[in-house]
Amino acid sequence: MDSSVHQFPPSRPSDVHHAHEGHDDHGPHEHHEPNFWQKYIFSSDHKIIGIQYGFTALCFLWLGLMLMLLMRWQIAHPGKPVPFFGPILAKVLGQAAAGGVVSPDLYNSFGAMHGTIMVFLGIVPLAFAAFGNYVVPLMIGAPDMAFPRVNMASYQAYFLGSLIMFVSFFIPGGAAQAGWTSYSPLATSIPTHGQLFWLIGMVLLITSSLLGAVNFIATIIQLRAPGMTWMRLPFFVWAQFVTAFLLLLAFPPLEAASLMQLMDNVAHTSFFLPTGLAVGGNLAHISGGGSPLLWQHLFWFLGHPEVYVLILPAMGIVCEIIANNTRKPIWGYKSLVYAVLTIGFLSFIVWAHHMYMTGMGTKISTFFQATTMIISIPSVIILTCLFISLWGGSIRFNTPMLFALAFLPMFGIGGLTGLPLGFNLSDVHLHDTYYIIAHFHYVVAPGTIFGLFAGLYYWFPKMTGRKMNEFWGRVHFVCSLIFMNLVFMPMFAQGMAGMLRRMSDGGANYSAAVNSRAGADVIGGLSNDMMSLHIWILWAAIALGIAQIPFIINFFWSIKHGEKVGDNPWNSTTLEWQTPTPPPHGNFEHVPHVHRGPYEYSVPGNATDFTPQNEPESPSAPKVVVAPAH
Repeated sequence: MDSSVHQFPPSRPSDVHHAHEGHDDHGPHEHHEPNFWQKYIFSSDHKIIGIQYGFTALCFLWLGLMLMLLMRWQIAHPGKPVPFFGPILAKVLGQAAAGGVVSPDLYNSFGAMHGTIMVFLGIVPLAFAAFGNYVVPLMIGAPDMAFPRVNMASYQAYFLGSLIMFVSFFIPGGAAQAGWTSYSPLATSIPTHGQLFWLIGMVLLITSSLLGAVNFIATIIQLRAPGMTWMRLPFFVWAQFVTAFLLLLAFPPLEAASLMQLMDNVAHTSFFLPTGLAVGGNLAHISGGGSPLLWQHLFWFLGHPEVYVLILPAMGIVCEIIANNTRKPIWGYKSLVYAVLTIGFLSFIVWAHHMYMTGMGTKISTFFQATTMIISIPSVIILTCLFISLWGGSIRFNTPMLFALAFLPMFGIGGLTGLPLGFNLSDVHLHDTYYIIAHFHYVVAPGTIFGLFAGLYYWFPKMTGRKMNEFWGRVHFVCSLIFMNLVFMPMFAQGMAGMLRRMSDGGANYSAAVNSRAGADVIGGLSNDMMSLHIWILWAAIALGIAQIPFIINFFWSIKHGEKVGDNPWNSTTLEWQTPTPPPHGNFEHVPHVHRGPYEYSVPGNATDFTPQNEPESPSAPKVVVAPAH
């Protein structure tokens, strides 16, 4: 065999006890009290599983934030040791962080894992699984999820996948380095085990989401309380219902793709590896015939619905909070429902607007440009309904409402700045620049995460029986809003100036500012002003991290010492507030019967400004239909 041909991929350095049901036959101990492991670790109660998801996801969101801070330090100060944490990095991660410096390889690992952790280990489990598990059965009047043990298995698969992802930081060669998109053939040619851990972790995470999606769909269809017709569902339940379908239909292609890429790594197949591939100047010894573009299609077929998996639960949370704190019905309830259903359908036919740079023809690009513009319409309808709902409301500016109000313009900025990326002409110039980072993060950071913070402050009293401290909640909100914008807003300018992302030195090697000082004759490049923004972004990111400390302290302090509240501290109409606090096993003392829509606030003639869904019709009350049943 010719010596230029080498082995590919390159050689790499080389009983669960389930909780017992109360009705199981255990002889004389049939009604024994479950122990700690049965009640909190291997529980099949949807509320405990929701809390498990939430706590785990918040931990990974914090880890993702720490990775971002380390990356921003390296970008702002290339080659300089990380202060304070540098020696710890060197000790834990070894040669990749020698001298406390984030090496380019380590930067690539941090970049890949930051995206993976934030999306798949943080926001999706918190938005869909944590809030969905805890709140949806309560909102529809169900005693639990349709398949409680499948629900438990879903969390266990998520936790195991998360653990594998986390452990990959400490193996020889470090974690995955091919970006959160894991493009082939790069993902198969990096000689470390990190990518294998990433793929195995993804398979487990996807399996977890599929189990959860089936469970949510079955629960919402089958376990609604008597009288809970489709058009009496709270909008949050609709958002979770559509999100479950997105996960159920979009994740299987990526799971299949992950298994195929895993085979490319360990069994030397060529699903995504083309003929004639050269690595390090040598011809790769592979059968060839695979298509790297196939991986992109399979990834982005999930990747774009995934954006709505992130944002729809946040929209549902914001809708609930705005209705409650304006003390009036949501404007255009039916329009909201039809819009979210339309988003669910259209999100499956826009994926290739992420792939304009792959050389697609004008007819195909025109199709995806058109569908991308069309899908913005239902998003605008949802925002419009929420904005109009504020008009004439008796608004209560508590912490959940502040985060919900901030969500609206932040998501608006994220959506509007995405329109130029939907057009082939402008995307050619903006693709892979900092503009992409700014756009996407406005959707999921001050957008989705603000919605999730709103939900945490709003439903915390139902979970614990206590409110979080209002003053520190406002401090958390104001600081987060200011510094979130200071982090991401400058990136729009950097991207339009041509600054590429994924460069560990922040573009210094391509910068007119650096090279002109070295005496080089530079044409174009990045100016001093653009490069200096890295320093400002670093300090804003550090301040943003510090701004989360009041939330963390407030969260844990309030569990034991927060202000005690009753069953319905917000005077809300939906069913989750009509249960004891915290809800017992089975949720409701009696099967609730639903008599009206979800947002009957300030109904003329009523004694109070809110009418719970399970309150029977009064013969003398005027007939006011807010959300008629179908």
